Amino acid sequence: MITLIKLGGTLLDAADSRERLAREIGRAVEDGLEAVVVHGGGKQMTRFLAERGIESHFVNGLRVTTPEVLDAVLKILAGSVNQELVAAFLAAGSRAVGLTGMDALITEARQMSPDLGSVGQPVQSNTGLLALLIEHGYIPVVACVAGDRAGRFYNVNADQMAASIAGAFPAGRLIFLTDVDGVRGPGNNTLETVSTTECADLIARGIATGGMQAKLDAASGALRAGVGKVVIAPGAHPGIIHALLAGERIGTRLVSEVSVSKHG
Repeated sequence: MITLIKLGGTLLDAADSRERLAREIGRAVEDGLEAVVVHGGGKQMTRFLAERGIESHFVNGLRVTTPEVLDAVLKILAGSVNQELVAAFLAAGSRAVGLTGMDALITEARQMSPDLGSVGQPVQSNTGLLALLIEHGYIPVVACVAGDRAGRFYNVNADQMAASIAGAFPAGRLIFLTDVDGVRGPGNNTLETVSTTECADLIARGIATGGMQAKLDAASGALRAGVGKVVIAPGAHPGIIHALLAGERIGTRLVSEVSVSKHG
């Protein structure tokens, strides 16, 4: 059973957090976990651009990607962030391989909107290369950069890309590790379980916005594509990978309406 783990850029910004997560995932792989890691890097991107006097503009949580920003995406997301994470896995004793969605067209994308520039919407993902790497004991580490058949690069939301790849297997589990405890409800409490209908309601009411809105949209799409379990959990929690794989109820579990009706 494939487990897709999405790591947010905030968790990868500090070396100690990056190294801890690499150790935890690597240990689980040694124990038999078949894992694919997808990562973002928005915080690192914003810092890199600001250092060069390039202001970041967002529309509905998506970074407007001009040619200058796309160049930074390739340098930072596909470059330093990806390779630092691969290095952390190697230091932990794991065999990791750094990739982007352009490699073997793991994730094919199309332009989302001319107003957003080179921001891509995943069209489909191809898991052949990933499955081959996993079969031979490697951990694929995929940066959220996609491409199209004309060779154009796209900056893709990491949550959307993780859901696209997870749905293409389909994966047994999709774990979003983030810098919050889980999905917050109307009373700002962390919800233990959220259905796809409740996800849409949280978005419609303006309770889930920005990054959380993207995660809920991606999670709902993954469930519709046949992914077995979807969890949004705090990546800063020590031992989070072992705890989630052991079935501990940490963070928020996303479920389809069928699951709700069966267990409700």
